[in-house]
Amino acid sequence: MRVLLLGADGFIGRRVAERLLAEPDLQVTALGRRDSADIRFDLTAGSPGALARFLDAVAPQVVVNCAGATYGSSRTLIRSNTLAVATVCEAIRRSREPARLVHVGSAAEYGPMQPGAPIAETTEPRPVGPYGVSKLAGTELVLASGLDAAVLRVFDVVGPGAPSASLFGRLADGLRRALEQGELQVRMPDLSGYRDFVDVRDVARAVQAAAVSAATGVINIGSGHAVRARDAAHLLVRASGFEGVWPRTAVRPRCPRRAASTCGPPSPGCCRRTRPRGGRRTSARPGIVSAGGHRCRWRSRSGTCGWRPPAGSDRRPAVELRRSAPGAGLGIRCRPSHRLDQLSRNSSGA
Repeated sequence: MRVLLLGADGFIGRRVAERLLAEPDLQVTALGRRDSADIRFDLTAGSPGALARFLDAVAPQVVVNCAGATYGSSRTLIRSNTLAVATVCEAIRRSREPARLVHVGSAAEYGPMQPGAPIAETTEPRPVGPYGVSKLAGTELVLASGLDAAVLRVFDVVGPGAPSASLFGRLADGLRRALEQGELQVRMPDLSGYRDFVDVRDVARAVQAAAVSAATGVINIGSGHAVRARDAAHLLVRASGFEGVWPRTAVRPRCPRRAASTCGPPSPGCCRRTRPRGGRRTSARPGIVSAGGHRCRWRSRSGTCGWRPPAGSDRRPAVELRRSAPGAGLGIRCRPSHRLDQLSRNSSGA
């Protein structure tokens, strides 16, 4: 079977290429922008007609599209995740022998979901942000193309070679730097959310299975179980051999007296409304946590409502553990939080 692979140089594309090339019955041709590709072609700039001519020359039976962008400006995301997909679909339609299309989508197309709620392929997509919107637009183009096509919506992909801009890519870079430089503390990204992690090698196997099957439509690729990111990070820290300190921060808490969007009636010494000056809210003074137009005084009057923000409630760790020298005790440095931000967003997509 002849397969044309798009985006073979990316995080997922590299693993897909390895998987497909290991199969003796598959003839794989890579198309991309880099010199390592068998055919150099820019999907964001090339025309469908030009791509169709390459398709006629290769005559693939399956086209696997792993190309796209995860980070960048809105313009970059739209061009890479939507315009490029439109070019691929139109080129396949124009080719002499239209191939089957396997397109790699993202769970970010679903948007935020309630924790613990299962996400089926029939769930109504409600993406937020340019990435999720651009990926959903690409999926809709594939589904409306009339081609023999399957869209694999992959959840949070992890594994060797994860990009440094991703959650575990940043964590791995921090651990690597700490081990190389002998540092005793690693600064962690936000690990408060729950995610459905899937190994990139499992994604590659799913792509291979979809390429040789007759399945069409949207197919979710994930474990089906949400894992706390902090627990997954602990496994990576342990596997790396890092023995220093890493802040195990929890989600930034709300005052227990606050409801979903309001703090309720002001109570003396606890919560009171801040009045805007000149159309803008006044900033909180030190020792006061601002939240949704309210302020909770926790330093001087915490006894009134009995609530204080625990360690780790700030955007950065509110309490840092530092070891001044090998064998010495742990020193604690506190950074009071001056703002109580919104709880960490639900991270159900890639």
